[in-house]
Amino acid sequence: MAEIQRPRFRLTPGEHRAILIVGDLLMGAIALLGGIYFWFIVDPDFFNFFEFFIARAPFWFYILPPAWMLLLIDLYDLHRAANWQRTLRGVTIAAMVGGIVYLVVFFLQDDPRFINRRTFAAFLLLVYVLTLLWRRLYIRMYAAQGLSRRVLVVGAGANGHSLAKMYLGLKPPPFNLVGYIDDDPEKIGTEVEGFRVYGSSDQLLRFIEELNITEVVVAITGEMRGQTFQTLLDVQEKGIEVTRMQKLYEDLLGRVPIHHLESDWVLRSFIDEARVSAFYLIASRALDILGALVGLTLFLALLPFLAIAILLDDGWPIFYTQPRLGKGGVPFKMLKLRTMVKDAEADGKARMAAENDPRVTRVGAFLRATRLDELPQFWNVLRGEMSLVGPRAEREEMVNKFQKQIPFYRARLLAKPGLTGWAQINYGYAATVEDTGVKLEYDLYYIKHRSILMDLVIILRTVGTVLGRKGR
Repeated sequence: MAEIQRPRFRLTPGEHRAILIVGDLLMGAIALLGGIYFWFIVDPDFFNFFEFFIARAPFWFYILPPAWMLLLIDLYDLHRAANWQRTLRGVTIAAMVGGIVYLVVFFLQDDPRFINRRTFAAFLLLVYVLTLLWRRLYIRMYAAQGLSRRVLVVGAGANGHSLAKMYLGLKPPPFNLVGYIDDDPEKIGTEVEGFRVYGSSDQLLRFIEELNITEVVVAITGEMRGQTFQTLLDVQEKGIEVTRMQKLYEDLLGRVPIHHLESDWVLRSFIDEARVSAFYLIASRALDILGALVGLTLFLALLPFLAIAILLDDGWPIFYTQPRLGKGGVPFKMLKLRTMVKDAEADGKARMAAENDPRVTRVGAFLRATRLDELPQFWNVLRGEMSLVGPRAEREEMVNKFQKQIPFYRARLLAKPGLTGWAQINYGYAATVEDTGVKLEYDLYYIKHRSILMDLVIILRTVGTVLGRKGR
């Protein structure tokens, strides 16, 4: 048998994000130099170009490129970054927001220590154009890598079908799905969502060579045969990447596939893989306290206006409290501004909030869209009952209901509930059990992979959600 060709390169999602960050930072630095050079050309007698950087540049000058990257925070989601329409929209909005912030801060500023308006306009124009050109190049690179990755899936059962549906929903595709291998004779020669089942696992090496496969994904439903396991080891020894379907699902969607996990998954994932360090616990609590103090200050400043709006729209009360479950299922009373009509659950039955919920008042709709209704929860964060980032706090009745319908649902109680979270920024209202299952997949992904960096990214993306009035 001829030697199987090893894949030339395969970038992980983390490596893709690192490339995006370095590229954006480089474009920001080039645009900043271009803006300063434009200032030098327009007014060469005002300062020496090189002396400016050595002795006269103000501190804030050096944070323009990182500040530009913060405005692009949503575009570090790989699905958005690989889509040209979303990229164009995101970069355009970032440039508009940057221009507005500049006008607010520097419109009346004539101090020569600050970059003048023409220079900032040149920077903004340059960084906008350069970032679009760089992101266009990245999308081409992403697509090229996808075409070079030829994937063969072992297992044409339920896991294999779910993988095919996931693949067909990703635009652009992150790899080239060639087909399937399965040991069930009745499946050989059939198709899974349009992809052919070529043969059995004992023919795997032959099909890898014939189809020029670079990666194998294991999507076996049920127990794996010993011979199949040995064949996969042989494949890995040949230099072919072997990945479990569950891992690929996590990497591509940022979710945990709850319907395709083994019964001991919670133990293996949260005891062996997701054990958080003492440093994370301390740093997370410090971030919570700092964020809660800032949030409560903002809340007290806005409270008179919000209270008047609620009173004029639907009368008393302004606040409402509701029992929710915290970490480990410990109950606490969550504080919020009232957004629904009085006696929204007059019959005492807990109901899920839905998009365009008729129980929501006019002012309540605005508060929900901007997430201002959640400002009082900073008090719960300060008390340690909640965190800035975590799964959404849920009522005990709903938890008891969903844990009977959704696998691993109670695992979300392994972390403190949060003001915002991975599920909240990636998915809308959960109006059905199916939607709740998808949000659980995001929650479990967060619990498994949480870190201070991930928490900061979620907080920054939440700020963008609030500014865009896209609250969920």
